[in-house]
Amino acid sequence: MRIVRHRLDDEGAATARFVKSPNVGGTLDPKYLVIHYTAGRTADESVSWLASAAAEASAHVVIGRTGTVTQLVPFNRVAWHAGISSWEGLRGLNRHSIGIELDNAGRLERKGGRWCAWFGNAYPDDEVMEATHRHGTHVCGWHTYTPEQIEAALELSAMLIRKYDLLDVVGHEDISPGRKSDPGPAFPMASFRARLLGRSADGPVSLQTTTTLNIREGPSTAHPKLAVGPLQPGTAVQVLDAQGSWRLVDVECEVGGENDVQAWVHGGFLRRRE
Repeated sequence: MRIVRHRLDDEGAATARFVKSPNVGGTLDPKYLVIHYTAGRTADESVSWLASAAAEASAHVVIGRTGTVTQLVPFNRVAWHAGISSWEGLRGLNRHSIGIELDNAGRLERKGGRWCAWFGNAYPDDEVMEATHRHGTHVCGWHTYTPEQIEAALELSAMLIRKYDLLDVVGHEDISPGRKSDPGPAFPMASFRARLLGRSADGPVSLQTTTTLNIREGPSTAHPKLAVGPLQPGTAVQVLDAQGSWRLVDVECEVGGENDVQAWVHGGFLRRRE
């Protein structure tokens, strides 16, 4: 799978398709990737709804439980997936993010000995996680995601991060706390982000600086700069961890007379090494 002119091109394979949604805005300034759950019955039903004008909502992509991928909006256009939202000083994340919807029933309630979704479908215990949402106060059920979904989301997300130099991966619950709960406790956000932005199965992600860049003791401008900095443009670094837009990096070359420097830098001034 690859991205050609802001659309997925599967080179003849049948795992990706394009269904045009009328619910689009202007040119996108992509900085973040936002993960959602559909809270629907099936991927096809969610695609059909998001592709209708009546929905007044859309997403760039819907990923089914078998790993099928349906794109509804080109990656250079605004999709209506975030609503009232803010993150890292930005408001209205529709204009600054790519939205991925995962086919998932979402929050479940116990009724008559069964786990039921808001639309009435019941789910077996082996497809349910019991947990308290980090923005919630009581334990409830959460529809789990399939391995095929997670792997498809990882593959697509990695391509999007490389193609559009995205700074971070967040949940709808992060950018709209209290209003939204997706992707919920059943989504492995920590390991998902780590594989994309930190230490992956193949080792740390290698990037390079795009400008003269201060290095700090912690992940914000409130933390002191290190005396051995700043890093010069083109300095090679390996990402060890991520927090918001900030990256903990290991500097691969000697800086200020020291060979082993680990510090925090703003991810907006890093890009993939050529």
